[in-house]
Amino acid sequence: MTGRIRIVRHEAVPKRGSYEVQFPNGRPSKYFYWEEIPGPGLRSEQVDSKQALEEAKAFARAFVRFGIT
Repeated sequence: MTGRIRIVRHEAVPKRGSYEVQFPNGRPSKYFYWEEIPGPGLRSEQVDSKQALEEAKAFARAFVRFGIT
C-alpha cells in the first residue's frame, strides 16, 4: 500500500460531526459520527468526539496491522 491513511475531522454544525478515515488506495472512506450535545441525541449509537476519534484511530490501526485492502 502506498500513501497514508488519514483521519479528517468534519464539523458542519457546531457540536456535531464526524471523523472520516480516508484510504490511499481509493477504498471508500469510513465515517465515525459524534455529537457533544447533552440528551438522547438523534441516533442511539452516537458518541462524543473523543470516543469517535478513538474508534477511528483503532479502525485505522487495524486496517494497517492486518493489511486489509
